[in-house]
Amino acid sequence: MSKTSLTVAQAREIMLEAVMPVEGWESVPIRSSLGRVLFREVIAPFNVPAHDNSAMDGYAVRAADLASQETCLSVVGTAFAGGAFSGVVGAGQAVRVMTGAVLPRGADSIVVQEEARVEKEGVFLPAVKNVGQNVRRAGEDLTSGKAALQAGQRVGPAELGLMASLGYAEVMVRRRPRIAIFSTGDELGTIGRPLAPGEVYDSNRYTLFGALTLLGVDILDMGVVRDDPVVMEQAFAEAAAQADAILTSGGVSVGEADFVKDIMGRLGEVRFWKIDIKPGRPMAFGRLGKSWLFGLPGNPVAVMVNYYQLVHDVLQKLQGVSPLPPRPTFSVPCSEAIRKLPGRREFPRGLLYNEDGQWKVRLSGNQGSGVLRSMVEANCFLILPEESGNVLAGDRVEVQPFKELF
Repeated sequence: MSKTSLTVAQAREIMLEAVMPVEGWESVPIRSSLGRVLFREVIAPFNVPAHDNSAMDGYAVRAADLASQETCLSVVGTAFAGGAFSGVVGAGQAVRVMTGAVLPRGADSIVVQEEARVEKEGVFLPAVKNVGQNVRRAGEDLTSGKAALQAGQRVGPAELGLMASLGYAEVMVRRRPRIAIFSTGDELGTIGRPLAPGEVYDSNRYTLFGALTLLGVDILDMGVVRDDPVVMEQAFAEAAAQADAILTSGGVSVGEADFVKDIMGRLGEVRFWKIDIKPGRPMAFGRLGKSWLFGLPGNPVAVMVNYYQLVHDVLQKLQGVSPLPPRPTFSVPCSEAIRKLPGRREFPRGLLYNEDGQWKVRLSGNQGSGVLRSMVEANCFLILPEESGNVLAGDRVEVQPFKELF
C-alpha cells in the first residue's frame, strides 16, 4: 500500500478529532424531539418514585412481626395505586396493597400475595427475609435535582416517555446540522428520463438521502454536477456557504476527470484522500470554509461502506451525540471461503443466519463495488482486518450487524 494511505482506524480518528458539534439550539415540544440530540441535561423536578411504594401486589407489614416464622396478622385496610391507606400499621397488623400503592405508615416491607394464606382469623404470612423487601424507595429511579437525561443523548421512545413522566412539555435540543449532497459525473442520468448511451442512473444521492434522513439532519440536495472544474468549483463554493458538511460521490480517484481533491486543495484543505479499505479506497476528507467535506467514491457499494464505516459516526458527533454509541460485533463461523490479500481492511457484505441453533455468516452474493443488490440482501458487514489473508470455510470472522442503521 502507498505510504499516503491511512488505515480505517487512522482515518476515523482524524475525522473524529477534527469535527466538533454544531452550535445553536432550539426548544421544541417533546413529541418533536424524537430523534433529536439533547442540548442540555434534563433535570428531574421531583423524586421518581415520588414516595415509598409497593413493587408487588401483596401485604404491607412490619418486618418485626414476621421475624422467624409464619404468623397470622389482622388485615386493617387496603391501599391502591392512587389511593393511599390513611391509617398507621400497628403491631400484628397488615394492609392489603396493590402494585404502586404508597407504602402505609408504620410498614416497612411487602409480602407478595402468592405467599399469603387468608383464613377467618386473618392472613397468614411467612417470615420476612429482608427488611424493605418488595419496596421501591422514593427517588430510587430518579432523584430530585439530578440529571435524568444527559446532554448529547439522542431522544428515543424511552426518553420521550421519561420526559413525559417528569412533566416536561418542551425540551432543548441542538439544531440539526445542514448537509449538502451532490454526485459528480457526466455519465449520470436523471431519474424519469431515458438513459443516453453510456449513462447510468444516479443512485448515490438517493442512498445518501436515505441514510441522512434516518440520521435526522437537514439535507440540501444539489443534484448532479458535471465533470467540469469550473462548474464543480461553483458547486463546492455554494455548498460550503450553506452547509455544515458536504457529502459528494465520485471524482476522488486518479482519473483525468476526477477533480474533487484538486478543488478541495484550492478552496480549502485536504486532510487525507486515500484509505486502506475495500471497497472504497479513494475518499477525501477536508475543510471548505466552515464546512467539512467528505468526498466519497463513485461506486454505489463503496459509498455505503465508506459512509457507515467512516462518515456516520462523524456526523453523529457533528449532531452533538456524546458519547458515540458503540457498534456491536461478534465472531461467527463463515460457511464459505473468501479470497483476501493482506494490506486493506475489507468489509464484504454478508447474511447472518441460524442453522441448527448456531449463528453463521455467508456472503450476500456478488461483492462487486457497483452491485447494490449485495447491500439489499445483506444484514451485516464482515470485518476482515488489514493483516488477514484468505478466509477458509469454517473459519470464524467478525461480523457487524447493520440493518438497524438503515
